[in-house]
Amino acid sequence: MTVRAILDSKGHQIISVSPNDKVSSVVQMLSQRKIGAVLVMSHHHIDGILSERDIVRVIGERGAAALDEDVSAVMTRKVIGCKPADTVGAIMEKMTTGKFRHLPVIEDEKIVGLISIGDVVKFRLREFEREQEALREYIATA
Repeated sequence: MTVRAILDSKGHQIISVSPNDKVSSVVQMLSQRKIGAVLVMSHHHIDGILSERDIVRVIGERGAAALDEDVSAVMTRKVIGCKPADTVGAIMEKMTTGKFRHLPVIEDEKIVGLISIGDVVKFRLREFEREQEALREYIATA
């Protein structure tokens, strides 16, 4: 199975913010949308990614005043992405090794989606359920 199958299942919606947005506004957005990260973009280019983990880290380091800072001061600048053709196993390994939970999906230098470890787990669970059902049917008809 590939990243493309996950995106086709969950959708290709990309939520992004500007590097000049305030961290506090992103916190509200994450809460309202029940998501864990947003891409930080300017001029259709990824400048970084801001996750819940980044926000907790900066508040722990600098206190609540960090919420008034620009996103560019808090975001993770080194963004690792994947391609739609990448396998689910490969991206699981990439996420585990890199200790991050969100991957932008890039095709032909264009962002086509964002997947989370939750998306991957949900997809794998559905895959296992389908396999189990197929085995049950096979056994029942054998």
